[in-house]
Amino acid sequence: MTQYRRVYAPGATWFFTVNLAERKRNTLLVDKIDPLRQAFRKVKQRHPFDINAIVVMPDHLHCIWTLPEVDTDYSIRWNLLKGQFSRSLEKGERISASRMSKRERGIWQRRFWTHLITDQEDFNRHVDYIHWNPVKHGIVKQVADWPYSSFHHYVRLGVYPETWGHNGKFDFEAGE
Repeated sequence: MTQYRRVYAPGATWFFTVNLAERKRNTLLVDKIDPLRQAFRKVKQRHPFDINAIVVMPDHLHCIWTLPEVDTDYSIRWNLLKGQFSRSLEKGERISASRMSKRERGIWQRRFWTHLITDQEDFNRHVDYIHWNPVKHGIVKQVADWPYSSFHHYVRLGVYPETWGHNGKFDFEAGE
């Protein structure tokens, strides 16, 4: 069995990629955006963290979180968030034998991808990647056309112009 080692750093900022178990032609996350938002709210109330950037795609999401100064446990937050969202949905998804034996739902992939943000340039590149993701996947032609993204908040703050990414060029690859 492979051992996965995660780095934990108090108050750190992290980039995450979290996928549905069944990604092919799955639109669950945008179809059920309100229960997903509610799951985020509930987890943030119990275990505070800042969402610095986010994009919710039909079958996965990317986000950047900053944890409180004395806290290292992003894993509990993801566990609670996935559970909260899953409990809000009717049962009926395909469940593998191994998941069934552990009484797990078949909504999310068990693991998620993390990257410790190391500096401002790293942060900026990952925020750009997050906001570019709907264009990368061919869901929209322009970043501003995707509603499930913190891009619109960044535009209101004056970080991006509304037309950012309209030239169709972006070459950074983060975890997917």
